[in-house]
Amino acid sequence: MSTLTYKQATQELEAILKAIENDDVDVDELTQKVQRSSELIKLCKQKLRSAEDAINQVFKDINCDTPETE
Repeated sequence: MSTLTYKQATQELEAILKAIENDDVDVDELTQKVQRSSELIKLCKQKLRSAEDAINQVFKDINCDTPETE
């Protein structure tokens, strides 16, 4: 899978959902769409976890640099 941004992945997920809701997907294509959706969801979760880790690291660094007051 090519590297997608979070926004691109969510937009593709929305497009798949709309196609399914509008019955624009035949049964043969449905399995493929569901598998692709699963890949996209995993990608989004991974990107969210990475962002969360980066944000937590920033806060951890900020707290370490701040002198403690007693």
